[in-house]
Amino acid sequence: MSNTDTTKARPHILVFPYPAQGHMLPLLDLTHQLALQGLPITILVTPKNLSNLKPLLSAHPHNIQTLVLPLPSHPKLPPGVENVSQMGIAGNSSLLSALSKLHDPITEWFKSHPSPPVAIISDLFLGWTHQLALHLGVKRIAFYCCGAFSSAVAHYCWENIQAVKSTRVFEFSEIPGSPTFKEEHLSSAFRRYRGSDPDEVIFKESFIANNLNWACIVNSFEAMEGPYLDYLRRKVGHQRVFGVGPLSLRSIDNGMDRGDVDPEVKCNVFKWLDQCEDESVLYVCFGSQKMLKREQMEALANGLERSKTRFIWVVKVGMIQQQDNGYGMVPDGFEDRVSGRGLVIRGWVPQVAILNHRAVGGFLCYCGWNSLMEGIVGGARILGWPMEADQFFNAKLVEELGVAVRVCEGPDAIPDPDKLSRAVIELFSENSDQTVRTKALRDEAIKAMSNEGSSSKEFEELLKELAQL
Repeated sequence: MSNTDTTKARPHILVFPYPAQGHMLPLLDLTHQLALQGLPITILVTPKNLSNLKPLLSAHPHNIQTLVLPLPSHPKLPPGVENVSQMGIAGNSSLLSALSKLHDPITEWFKSHPSPPVAIISDLFLGWTHQLALHLGVKRIAFYCCGAFSSAVAHYCWENIQAVKSTRVFEFSEIPGSPTFKEEHLSSAFRRYRGSDPDEVIFKESFIANNLNWACIVNSFEAMEGPYLDYLRRKVGHQRVFGVGPLSLRSIDNGMDRGDVDPEVKCNVFKWLDQCEDESVLYVCFGSQKMLKREQMEALANGLERSKTRFIWVVKVGMIQQQDNGYGMVPDGFEDRVSGRGLVIRGWVPQVAILNHRAVGGFLCYCGWNSLMEGIVGGARILGWPMEADQFFNAKLVEELGVAVRVCEGPDAIPDPDKLSRAVIELFSENSDQTVRTKALRDEAIKAMSNEGSSSKEFEELLKELAQL
């Protein structure tokens, strides 16, 4: 993305990520792009999330500063916990509630700063910063780490709680395509909302506040979500909704080493992949938060074994107590039986680099937005197992685009090994319609981030708007 004359005015920006891996990474990718334009930036984090900023701070030592504030206590947060990865999705409301108590410390910092920010870019979960921005007399920009379609559905749910909850299947007729979703496909935070818990109220109001902001930035692109980006623009009543993705294409480290990747593991993975035929490997990963139960692990292992397909299976490592109960435990003897054609890796891997390797042709995932975008950029056909949050919305989107097939659904579901193995075999059949559409969408994603692409143009428009502040 080029530097233009309109960006000669360089406004100071406060960036406030939400401390969950899937939220932080794309916003830090965006921050990298802003820093490349010379904008002075301050990133707000709590102490235990500071390490996530190391690549950015090393690359931009002069124009990125940090504001490290202690996380206020909360009765439902265990001592020392400052990231959702330590609690799972159920911890979102209490963590968000604790973060909302930073209103006054942030205000004091603004008052004492010789050249305070003119805008706050904060995660969509941090909608309470809209009121903070009004109080400070600055602009708040909502960052959507998820897609425009899932954001549209989620916003409608929170603004129309009683109507959506009144039926087992709801048609979102206001949203392009009039999608329908079952009650169990909506997020658990929404389903359990009763309005009596103050933390839940803060969560709801934060979502609703996103429609009131000066601007929105979405990690998506026109060819994939054009109608839904336009819907968001109509919803907020202005054109300052910028689709600037896929941001993983412009990450600080090219997305290669996100997280604590063991160098030996990395070396072994790519040595193994280099020996595989093109598009012959299935990559299996369910993100940084979800651990599969014993029965799910056994069924998945069984399906992979029966498929006779090459695969890399990334297994999240849990606490000892979880392992004792069978969570995340690979069945005994499985690794020996698939030796040579399958790799089981515990812990972090360079996911973006793996998905972009010529040997990887498929991706079995939970349909988190970052994973989907990284898979699409890598040209991997998707086997979807949506479980929670926005994943059912994302799954529906990519299924309708023809680049994904659902093989299971729900956090407690146990896949049928025979059906799973057949789906894997079918995924790797030559010249399938899914293969053609996947490669076409990958090309559109790369085109969007090219100099004359839609996302690059949207980013330029964002810079012009910021310069006027």
